[in-house]
This record gives sequence, C-alpha cells and structure tokens, in this order.
Amino acid sequence: MSDACPPPGIKKYDRYDTATYAPYPRSVPLARRNVARLTALWGQDALVADAALIAGELCANAVLHGCLRDRLFRVETSLTGGVLRITVTDPKGERLPEPRQAGADEQFGRGLLLVRAVATRWAVEKLTVGKSVWAELDTSGTVPQALNTSRLSGE
Repeated sequence: MSDACPPPGIKKYDRYDTATYAPYPRSVPLARRNVARLTALWGQDALVADAALIAGELCANAVLHGCLRDRLFRVETSLTGGVLRITVTDPKGERLPEPRQAGADEQFGRGLLLVRAVATRWAVEKLTVGKSVWAELDTSGTVPQALNTSRLSGE
C-alpha cells in the first residue's frame, strides 16, 4: 500500500508506506524488495542498494529474535525532506538489539554492524508491546516534486 496514511502523530511525511509480514524467513526478501521498489519509485535511485540491505538485516533480526508465533512484524518506509527512514517493528521487546563482534566461525551476528556501517543514523525504541528498530539514510536533496504517481499504482 503505497503512500498510505501515516500513523497519527506530529511527523508529516512526504512519502510513506507500511506493510506487515508473517514471521517467517520467506518474508525477509519480500520486505527487502518492497523497500527497494519504494526507494526507487520515490526518486532515490542512489539509495536503493543501501535501503535494501538495511531492510533485509532489520527484517532478518525481527524474524530471528523479535517475532512471536502468529504475530506479524511491520515495515514502515518514509521519506521526509532529506531523510529516508526504514523502521521494523516486532512484538518482542524483552531483548533489545545491540551490535556485537561475531566470531570468524559464526554464521550470524553481523547484521547490526552492517546497518551501523551503511546508515546515517539508527536506533531502537522500546514500545509498550514490542520494539521498533529504525535506520535512516540521508538523501542528496529533497523529495522530487514531479514523482510519477501512476507508477505507484502499477499502471
């Protein structure tokens, strides 16, 4: 659902999208592709690869560490002024993520290091239920004024 109504609050978005996913590994590439598609549609071609990497890592962490059986996780993508933000919210807030140094033989443990290396800023917000992990990428300018909105509807 592209350019959906953002949640109520103070923030005014130039572009906003939210999508929910089942707590399974197969959801990670779906979310990653959606964030990449939105980033390109919103005229931020130079950020597509970084946005996709961030989305993939945050979603993988949500599936591995933050999801509960039958509870969806949410991915919000927004563009405001000169900032593209990707937020992943999951229902499990007991353990907050922290970057760590993975051992050479470990398969996991490098995701947040990648996010920290690529993102301009990132943080974790503890919620009443669950948590949100967000990362931002600074854009080279503002939102393009002549965005072709027909591309958003798939026409």
